[in-house]
Amino acid sequence: MKANGVVAAGHPVTVGAADQVLRAGGNAFDAAVAAFFAACVAEPVLASLAGGGFVLAGFPSGRCKLFDFFVQTPQRARTGIDFHPIQVDFGSAQQEFHVGMGACATPGCVRGILQMHASLGRMPLAELVSPACQAAREGVAVNRLQAYIFHLVQGIYATDHARQHLPFAGPAGPVPGEGDVVRSPDLADVIESLAIEGESLFYRGEIAARIVDLCDTHGGHLSIADLRDYAVEVRDPLRIAFRDMHIITNPGPSTGGLLMGFGLRLLESLSADIEFGSYAHLRLLAEAMQQTSDARLRYLNETAGADDQAARRLLDPVFLQQYRECVVHRTRALSGTTHVSIMDGMGNVASMTVSNGEGNGYVVPGTGVMLNNMLGEQDLNPTGFHKWRPNQRLCSMMAPTLARLAGGRTIATGSGGSNRIRTALLQVVLNLAHFGRDLETAIHAPRIHLEDAELNMEGGIADNVVTRLAAEFPEHRVFGALNLFFGGAHSVGRDRCGGFQGVGDPRRGGVSSVSDGG
Repeated sequence: MKANGVVAAGHPVTVGAADQVLRAGGNAFDAAVAAFFAACVAEPVLASLAGGGFVLAGFPSGRCKLFDFFVQTPQRARTGIDFHPIQVDFGSAQQEFHVGMGACATPGCVRGILQMHASLGRMPLAELVSPACQAAREGVAVNRLQAYIFHLVQGIYATDHARQHLPFAGPAGPVPGEGDVVRSPDLADVIESLAIEGESLFYRGEIAARIVDLCDTHGGHLSIADLRDYAVEVRDPLRIAFRDMHIITNPGPSTGGLLMGFGLRLLESLSADIEFGSYAHLRLLAEAMQQTSDARLRYLNETAGADDQAARRLLDPVFLQQYRECVVHRTRALSGTTHVSIMDGMGNVASMTVSNGEGNGYVVPGTGVMLNNMLGEQDLNPTGFHKWRPNQRLCSMMAPTLARLAGGRTIATGSGGSNRIRTALLQVVLNLAHFGRDLETAIHAPRIHLEDAELNMEGGIADNVVTRLAAEFPEHRVFGALNLFFGGAHSVGRDRCGGFQGVGDPRRGGVSSVSDGG
């Protein structure tokens, strides 16, 4: 019996939609379409028709291309916008986000997903959206992770507009709890209409008109020209060599893949004698993260100079120039995300990462679609909000990635997790390429993340190692277990014998499935 493929994602409904398509004979790109629409139903805080994202497409020939449909800054800035802060309580810390119609950037997901399907898909759209529409109408039981995410952003969902237009806002509060069944009939109708009418409905037609009306009425920037003129960019991926692994990832103007490459360059001299999970391993990893963060800030502030000898020695000039162009001259966006990895039996690979930020508190009436707040992300602009350049693709940390190892093994991965994306993927790649771990161990191994001098350590690291690291990094935080803070690297792989493996990252509700044909 021949396997049709494998999928790993952050929710059983998302995985089930892609699996159903693979079993019906669809390819990886068909399955990615089904997974995207299903994620909008089952993971609504993380995925939305009004968000943005990327798909890294790999083909049996070895060729790859990157579909960039991340959000775009508006063509002009308006005054008198609705743009205000909101505090999100993570328990041990609070973080400020900005919401309102003035936080909404031009969405790219609908145009990007449908154009990818037109270019690479083989099944009719109506069949691909069917699982999502069924789930939206019958309802999805909220699991523990989604309930927690809803809880974190309940202030965004508590706005009068959201409560009026979302199906799950009611007397019990603005967000559902674990076990509550959420039905989204309006969203099902919209998805079905998109399968029939195509992207024009969203970018020129009735939905576009409703988005523009919201902006005109409630203080947003977007005009019909922003939606009409939005263009999907198809790019050549960034290629990085590390040990016996060839890594293919998201190129500029995004920065996640570039920064992962920085870290790998800094770790090229890592000794083969270093024990996995040891103090020496994690201390060097933390140092690489620190140097990467420092280089990122130096280039961002246009102060890189002759004193930055380490980065100049370890990075080739072409790679460094790409980084400079992407980070120094563009705005950054660090947002919440969800990731899907898919391989099919024909040798195709789809690695897809999408985001809606946290949502801006406004829902397109009659659609169930929460708009993004990408212009309100905390780290959007180092010099302050409202200084974005008009009509420009925002830079994202998202880094859908394909890795080819010696012996014929192929891995597709990527992650959610804001600015932890680059360090999550750095550790997954290092676990595979340097320490020779299998895919499951590489994903499940505890992670660290260092930023702004604070070292975050995940549960599962040996006590003596934690003690030594804590002494060296006075600003530190120790998590009791694996935690969604450290990303969600849902990954799939194919071994040298052609067998499939899927690993959903447990930090973000990861699920995987291998489908068999015949």
